[in-house]
Amino acid sequence: MSNKVKNPMKVITGEDTRWSYANVWEPKSINGGTPKYSVSLIIPKSDTKTIAKIKAAIEAAYVEGEAKLKGNSKSVPPLKSIKTPLRDGDAERPDDPAYANAYFINANSATAPGIVDADLNPILTRSQVYSGVYGRASINLYAFNSNGNRGIACGLNNLQLIRAGEPLGGKASAEADFATDDDDEDFLN
Repeated sequence: MSNKVKNPMKVITGEDTRWSYANVWEPKSINGGTPKYSVSLIIPKSDTKTIAKIKAAIEAAYVEGEAKLKGNSKSVPPLKSIKTPLRDGDAERPDDPAYANAYFINANSATAPGIVDADLNPILTRSQVYSGVYGRASINLYAFNSNGNRGIACGLNNLQLIRAGEPLGGKASAEADFATDDDDEDFLN
């Protein structure tokens, strides 16, 4: 039995989580903000275990961050009235098939995430990690209150690549382009 104290705000997602907008090798600035590493985690609605863990972590972050959320107000805003990171892909991205029947959560960090393969070996080849792969993510949820915006945010800790997936964003992989035996010699006919 381990003596580790469990952090109720930390979640490890399931293996069917798909990574989108994977900026995990170089930090990227969004709208002129501080450059950060980030990934959008697409979680199938069928992965009820991961969804339940994220919802519990959001509640734990809310309770832990009540003083921060209260700020200069007289009371803490109700959880349902503040921004939370778990979003419904069917409602917010109805035209994107990658988000169909799924929730998504955007995670980011100022420091680079550790990235390992299914056997826990570090991944050093950047081309192995792209938008569309499947893997687990270690994330932590926390309360924030800055510039009048209050809510729960999602930090990115580490990533574990489980398996390849169809690349998102419309670009075909080299394997897909050259997998056919057709020589396309008759394209002029």
